[in-house]
Formats: sequence, C-alpha cells, structure tokens
Amino acid sequence: MGTRGTTAACLTTLALTTAACAGPTTQRQATPATPRSAQQPAAPGTAPADLLTRATRDGVRRPRTAAQAARQVLAAENAIRRPGTSAQHLATAGELAQVTYRVIGNRPTWDERVLAALPRRLHRVVERNVASRREFRSMHYTLSDTLPAWRIIEPEPAEDLLAHYREAEQRFGIDWEYLAAINLVETGMGRIRGLSVAGAQGPMQFIPATWAQYGRGDINDPRDAIMAAGRYLEARGFTEPGGIPGALYSYNNHPAYVRGVTQLARVMRAEPWAFLGYYHWQVYYLSSAGDVVLRPGYQSRTSIPVARFLRDNPEALSS
Repeated sequence: MGTRGTTAACLTTLALTTAACAGPTTQRQATPATPRSAQQPAAPGTAPADLLTRATRDGVRRPRTAAQAARQVLAAENAIRRPGTSAQHLATAGELAQVTYRVIGNRPTWDERVLAALPRRLHRVVERNVASRREFRSMHYTLSDTLPAWRIIEPEPAEDLLAHYREAEQRFGIDWEYLAAINLVETGMGRIRGLSVAGAQGPMQFIPATWAQYGRGDINDPRDAIMAAGRYLEARGFTEPGGIPGALYSYNNHPAYVRGVTQLARVMRAEPWAFLGYYHWQVYYLSSAGDVVLRPGYQSRTSIPVARFLRDNPEALSS
C-alpha cells in the first residue's frame, strides 16, 4: 500500500472507469442482493439476450466497431440489472462489460457513436467506466513482455465480500463502494495472490510495515484485509470533509489511481447493482502482446515470457 501501482494498472481498469466524492452518509442505499427489477426495454434490433447467449457459449470477444461495442454494453448492463439472470449469464455479462470498456477506453473516437446508440439511462455508467479505464491505462508507461509471478484463484463469494465491505463501512465510516473499488483494482476482488513490485500482499495489497500498524489477523484473509483498509483510510482522513482524494492518494500515490477508483465507486453509488458485474471481472493483464486473461489456475513462481505463455495458451490473448 502506498507505492504499488502495477496491479492497479493491469486490471483496469475500465473498467469498466473527478476527484472528490461525497463522504459517508447516515442513510445509505441498500446493498444489492439481486439485479434491479425496473428494466427498460432494449433498443430495437440489438437482440442483447441473443448476444449474451452467444458470448456465454463461444466466449467473450472484443468489439470491432463502435456499434458492436454499444450492443455489447447494452447486453451486459441489461443482464446485470435484470431479475433472474442466471449465474452463468451474469458471469458472462460482467466479463463482456469489462472487455468492451477496455476496448472503448483505447478508442476515444468511438465515444460519441457508442453513447448515441445506447439508451440515456446507461450514458453515465458508460462514461464513468470508460473514464476509469483511461485513468488506469495512463499509469502504464511501458508494457511488459513477461507475465507476473502470480497465482490466480476464485474470489470469495460476492455476498460475503459485500458483508465485509458493509461491516467496514459501519465500523470505520468508509463507503462500501470505495472499498469494493479498491479491492477490484488491486487484486480483482481477491483473484490475484502474489507480491507486487513493492512487496504488497493480500487482497487489499498491504506492504508488511503498513499491515503491522493497521492489520489484524491474516493479511491474505479477505475480511481481515478489508477491515485493515477501513482502518487505514479512516486514519488517513477519508471521513473528514474533502478527505477522500487524499486518503485514496495515500493508498496508491498516483492521481490517476485516485480518479480511477473514484469513478468506479461513483458507478456503484448510483447503481449498487453494478457490483454484481464488477465481481465477475477477470484478471486481464496488459502486456506488450495485448490483453492476456489470467484465469483461476494460472500459477507461476517466476515471471513468464508472454510469447511462451501464448504459444501454450493462445486462447488467453483477448481477441
């Protein structure tokens, strides 16, 4: 914590997405348990349900045009909010949104056409996710030709993570949306196990000295790590008037990190159901060869040349 940056940069992060945001309030929106029941009809001719079914069957693909990107966003965001979306389709929707926002983030000339093809209700969500992605992308000064020495695991269940965020919010006054955004950016909500270049560890990426001061229990335990992040952010002034940007900056010393995390938190503040999509974002590592997805089961004790990994796992290159 404080000097990392490589993990945050490789994950999004779009995502899916400026500085200060409103501090904690006493009356908060309910934690999402199921997608939003109010669902506006899809735009004519987009067939978002069919698109999602194909992506579930054949795999998530990168959009090739602005029109295709808009259709993918619509399909994904509709599914995330739709009551009764199956677990399989929800997982596809999350990754489909992630991949699409990553592509839009690299193509500013698409912005107007994507928004024009989408219902207005999705404009702010798309703008914030794309803005977040661009902030994190700006943290990449060079692209690596090796993949990191990480182990990728399945995250803790979404309902358990939400319970941890809300507990930390109640105890320390840190909005749960910010804790979720940090957890997403740092380790894909706990998918990444491994040291950062600064030696940070665990799902919330603490360096040992900081953990010794703010941690309780196991640095790799999701609840313990989230509670420690709450303590740390409270101590760094998060709950003070105007204190959120400074607290986030102390977590990772880069202004783009502050803006990127804030955009993601604002999406969840306005649309708590967005958490259900973010939970299914995968670990996409931006390498010199392009986006390489590292799924649960990936494990290496040393850096791996990207070219060698892709020879053995060509499907890992986002296409």
